[in-house]
Amino acid sequence: MKLNEYIQQYKTNLLDDVIPFWMANSRDTIHGGYFTCLDREGKVFDTDKFVWLQCRQVWCFAMLYNKVEKKQEWLDFAIQGAEFLKKHGRDAEGNWYFSLNREGAPLTQPYNIFSDCFASMAYGQLYQATQNEEYGKIAVDTFHNILRRSENPKGIYNKTYPDTRPLKSFALPMILCNLVLEIEPLLDPELVENCIANGIHAVTEEFYRPELGIILENITPEGGFSDSFEGRVVNPGHGLEAMWFIMDLATRNSDQALIRKAVDISINILEYGWDREHGGIFYFMDVKGQPPLQLEWDQKLWWVHMETLITLLKGYLHTEDERCWEWFEKVHDYTWSQFADQEFGEWFGYLNRQGEPLLPLKGGKWKGCFHVPRGLYQCWKTLEAIAEKKSTKILDF
Repeated sequence: MKLNEYIQQYKTNLLDDVIPFWMANSRDTIHGGYFTCLDREGKVFDTDKFVWLQCRQVWCFAMLYNKVEKKQEWLDFAIQGAEFLKKHGRDAEGNWYFSLNREGAPLTQPYNIFSDCFASMAYGQLYQATQNEEYGKIAVDTFHNILRRSENPKGIYNKTYPDTRPLKSFALPMILCNLVLEIEPLLDPELVENCIANGIHAVTEEFYRPELGIILENITPEGGFSDSFEGRVVNPGHGLEAMWFIMDLATRNSDQALIRKAVDISINILEYGWDREHGGIFYFMDVKGQPPLQLEWDQKLWWVHMETLITLLKGYLHTEDERCWEWFEKVHDYTWSQFADQEFGEWFGYLNRQGEPLLPLKGGKWKGCFHVPRGLYQCWKTLEAIAEKKSTKILDF
């Protein structure tokens, strides 16, 4: 497929398929916010509202308004979700609940700090669109609350027994690498630089294991290896997603060596996590080759493959490493043939190891309006940048 055909494929799927699917099916016109539990055709099968997915959808439509086109319907769609969350989403201390019922009453306590991470992203993006000071304040206050909770994210809701096997998780430093860029204009510059430096160090020096060429999900507080289920687990998708966050930070800082390192890590993770028998990327693996704790270890998930496509394209844009392009075409072919639903639109989320849909849903407790549209946008724009770079080289020649 030619470069321009790839560009058109990602752009068209985003604007003519995925975004209309969510606009048509997910709005709660009675209570506000969004329905995320949608079946294959887009019909609502459950009305619970998961805060992190609500926040992601606010972010998505505010981002489209800011970066693609100033369409009022996109902005209005984001604002109605943000107003619902502003009214119902937080406890008295400003922590964001995990889930609410349809009307907005809390169902699950604020044990999951990722609700806060995506709330900060959402209100930061919406502030850019509206210049509404209240939205900006929510974004900044939530970000500082995340930093305060970062040493013990689950707080009183942590079910592990203290001190027996303390572990640091990769997920939070990974997402902070992206979040800090999302709301950078709202933050003190020194805080931004510290967060970036800490995030890069954590991802590339602590959780990344050069002797293995991969990233671990959990390490000891001292940075060591824990020979336990949690310590051995590898989530290839997490590592690959983190690498495009790192490339964005490195691009901001003009650090070509860091971009090169991120590309090498990406290729290592992909070669490690690729299912050579059936294709696709495994969800979980055990670094010692032991049976993984997660029963869903061999499933193929939509977000893992979409984030991998972003990483490979950014890697190719910045380095022209042919390994990135070869892998991109391989992952692209698998992803579009298995996940994109040609009949009813949007994408399947969960495939079995053989690549067949396990669930027909288009949204649920974990899948919402985020990874697919964000990935389509990122791939579309990165492909355009690659095309522009190639045309400039031809002109220069």
